[in-house]
Amino acid sequence: MQIDATGKEIVKWSGRRSRSPLENRLVSIASFAASRDIPVPMDHARRLGQLRRRLTKTGLSGLLVSHLTDIRYLVGFTGSSAALGITKRTARLFTDGRYTAQAAQQVKGAQVEIVSGAPAVSAIQWLAAQPASTTAGFEPTHTTVAELTRLRSELPSKLRRTFLTPLSAPLVETLRLIKDEDELAIIRENALIGCRLFDHILTVLRPGIREVEVAAELEYQARLQGAEAMSFETIVASGERSALPHGKASTAPLPRKGFVTLDFGIIREGYCSDMTRTVCLGTPRSEERTAYEAVLEAQESAVAAVSASVSCGEVDEAARSVLRKAGMADAFTHSTGHGVGLEIHEQPRLGAGQKTRLQPGMVVTIEPGVYWPGKFGLRIEDMVAVTKTGGQVLTPAPKALIQL
Repeated sequence: MQIDATGKEIVKWSGRRSRSPLENRLVSIASFAASRDIPVPMDHARRLGQLRRRLTKTGLSGLLVSHLTDIRYLVGFTGSSAALGITKRTARLFTDGRYTAQAAQQVKGAQVEIVSGAPAVSAIQWLAAQPASTTAGFEPTHTTVAELTRLRSELPSKLRRTFLTPLSAPLVETLRLIKDEDELAIIRENALIGCRLFDHILTVLRPGIREVEVAAELEYQARLQGAEAMSFETIVASGERSALPHGKASTAPLPRKGFVTLDFGIIREGYCSDMTRTVCLGTPRSEERTAYEAVLEAQESAVAAVSASVSCGEVDEAARSVLRKAGMADAFTHSTGHGVGLEIHEQPRLGAGQKTRLQPGMVVTIEPGVYWPGKFGLRIEDMVAVTKTGGQVLTPAPKALIQL
């Protein structure tokens, strides 16, 4: 172990890190699942049941679901064109002829109807034709004014004004906030794949290699380990570019000295992962080392604050207060974290003043950072599953300052 002048550990990276017994067990599970290539079955019947109970409380007769992520969550369909109509007793998925075989194979808990026109139009017409159907809710955050106008124009004239009703609060998105054990198993595996990718990319990083080459190698290895895609465009930001919070990989070569921030994630079985690590090429300068230790302390403070019933604003403040004390609050320019699941950015948002309280089953990121344009920046990010007693870190890659 090397200790710097402040008494902090500096890790000289010389190869693959050792793992704890728990992590070895989780890695074995992930490798086994990936090798079998068998999707984890989801309990769609339970999800539809939960949604119907919430629908009943709204007083609406039915629900139009047009957001493809919500459709996948509810009935398992992964196509690019679909709408789902749900009543208190039945559900029907509408899609086009490209997905005849796929829908028959994937859809659980709903009948499938292949249509030649717009699936959403067919869905609202079906909802309107159901016995005793007087109103149907829709998600205003996923419906444009133009789409709503078109949908209403396709209804019988007597229903155009009153049938489609905007939901006052999301129904499906709030269900997705709490991950069940099947979802958590996939997310854990995806997070551990990310840790293995980080292990590998440490052997690739060197002065002169271009940021895009680093990203390409990381994404290639991700595919080899079972990723369907990346969660977002991979961020590789080095030297002065590390001061860009969303510094997507460029053709710039890695510098001889300075920070390299790596922010990436994979999608597998539809679920996203997300992690960030910042490493140092060469010996860190005093101001870089000081900033790194402050961000690390802030990140670990926020991770420790994660627990059921704690508000998202309290977790954000746990990170922000550390950086405020270090005189770096102005350099922390974004929220502390966000939810992760079928989408890379989901509710809740861990930001200043956010009142939403964490619940067991939520998966959030903890990712404070500091950025000084023209100089450098850094960020450290973990995925954390909320439990009844605290938070479980899903991305156990090293966080002590790695010096390459």
